[in-house]
Amino acid sequence: MLGYAGRILRVDLTSGKIETEPLNEELAKKYIGGIGLGMRLFLDNSKPGTDPFSPDNPLIVATGPLSGTMIPTGGNGHAFVSKSPASFGIGEAKSHGTFGTEMKRAGYDAIIITGKAEKPVYLWIDDDAVHIMDAQHLWGKSSAETEDTLQKELGDFYIRVASIGPAGENLVRVACILNEKTRAAGRCGLGAVMGSKKLKAIAIRGTKDVQVAKMDELKDFIKVIHERMKGPAARKYRTLGTPENVLVLNALGALPVNNFTYATFKNADKISGEYLNERFVAKIIGCNSCAMRCEHTVVVPEGQFKGTMTRMEYESLWALGPNCGVDRLDVISKAMDLCNQYGMDSISAGGIVGFAMDLYEHGILTSEDVGGLDLRFGNYEAELELLKKIAYREGIGDVLADGVRMAAEKIGKGAEKYANHIKGVEMTGYDIRGLKTAALGYAVSFRGADHNRHGAYAPDVKGSVDRFKAEKGRGKLVREIEDMYTVIDSLIVCKFSRGTYYDGFKDLAKYYVLATGVEMSPQELMLAGERINNLGRLINIREGLSRKDDSLPYKIMHVPIPDEGVSKGAHVTQEELDLLLDDYYEVRGWTSDGVPTLEKLKELGMEDLADIVEGK
Repeated sequence: MLGYAGRILRVDLTSGKIETEPLNEELAKKYIGGIGLGMRLFLDNSKPGTDPFSPDNPLIVATGPLSGTMIPTGGNGHAFVSKSPASFGIGEAKSHGTFGTEMKRAGYDAIIITGKAEKPVYLWIDDDAVHIMDAQHLWGKSSAETEDTLQKELGDFYIRVASIGPAGENLVRVACILNEKTRAAGRCGLGAVMGSKKLKAIAIRGTKDVQVAKMDELKDFIKVIHERMKGPAARKYRTLGTPENVLVLNALGALPVNNFTYATFKNADKISGEYLNERFVAKIIGCNSCAMRCEHTVVVPEGQFKGTMTRMEYESLWALGPNCGVDRLDVISKAMDLCNQYGMDSISAGGIVGFAMDLYEHGILTSEDVGGLDLRFGNYEAELELLKKIAYREGIGDVLADGVRMAAEKIGKGAEKYANHIKGVEMTGYDIRGLKTAALGYAVSFRGADHNRHGAYAPDVKGSVDRFKAEKGRGKLVREIEDMYTVIDSLIVCKFSRGTYYDGFKDLAKYYVLATGVEMSPQELMLAGERINNLGRLINIREGLSRKDDSLPYKIMHVPIPDEGVSKGAHVTQEELDLLLDDYYEVRGWTSDGVPTLEKLKELGMEDLADIVEGK
């Protein structure tokens, strides 16, 4: 199999043992790479009920079969997989940039990290030479500082680094893993898993060639995709980027404001993608092998936070802006910069701050509880201070650092009604009270609340369905997009490129065949996507999750949208959710409790995992 490196690296931080093993080619074809291969390796190397912070909880980093090639957006990604300290189910997070390229060129499809070091360490991978190095001098540094220090110490600016900041060190359950200083494997708290192992960073340099099977044909196909990337399919990402969503969602009454209190933001024009690009964007950068360029680097031009520089995407802008009642892009940029410095998922961090502000406004948290902070919505100074307290587990930050679900349990007094999460993972920036297809996608997502696990907002936002109506047929829509998304995240290509695959699975299968030389029909690749979604479900079932966890936040189901406008009164009732879940489970071939049947597992070639569902 070309495209693949053909090797897996194992590192035991407790014993110091380092070894390589060949990639199982049958497993690679069934689960592709990226999150698919990573989740299967996690399942095979872990035991049910293991605490996420236990040395026995493996941390997997995986590339895809396209990584390290010239394939647009496919050459650069990597995925982290582990048991999530937020959901206690499967956790996975992707990032792009150049780290995945370097890892593949070093000769590895996946790295399995187990155990726990006695003191802070980093992993130094230089092609076949792998060393566990002392990192005590790096502990406490930000990811950017860590990256700069390691490149200088190791004498090569082109060494790529994935690392954690103080939040990961302090086991903050929303900590992320950063590469290239601003690119984050953000969701599910996997930075805290890394911190629990005393692993500060992975530094990697690769000099090997990545061979593909049919170079001439691949070049021709890449030229076609390049042309598509210059056209309307990628216009959004080349121009305004994802912040374009601000005014789009605001017009639909689907922009969550003040911790999902409202669905429209009166000052949306002040934080829009249009305003951001006009006043703050200094440069648009592309990842290795990317023909689109989407990384909107913003620089605050004046005022209190002048000179602050960061990358800005819609979700971060929303979470740290409207979700907290903040309408200043300079403040949002500073908050984003702090999240990068601390190593926190900016979406969850903003969700936690908005949650705390909601509790403060309703008297559940008092001034004394929060150390004298004035946590009213819109108070940006309090927001910035609270982000620091969360990262360092100071005062109320120690409670909030465990995420909104666990924090609500500790705070009590009805705080759970303000905790917007699914499976313990904080919500992202779509008010799904008026997006019923998306509501289903969020509910069944195996990694918790996340639009990028299902993409089911698309039919609602585009108007191809009645977004205010729950009806049979939505399950099929969600399943189809989910299966496409798991393939995208397993190959790994960027989801921003999805519109350029005019023939969907046919185009993606062509990439796979040309890179690997292994025959893969569009139908087989679609089946692989379904297999990977079932794998995520099986892992969660093994860890004790069930239909009851396919739920939605209290506000989504009990507090109708109050804003005047098209979405007024929208919410999701329990009856609607049950209808949607039943429909989804049926099209998935699962039981009414959401358990994959033995027949379905046999159909997918997953009989070896039947013991997980036997008796359920």
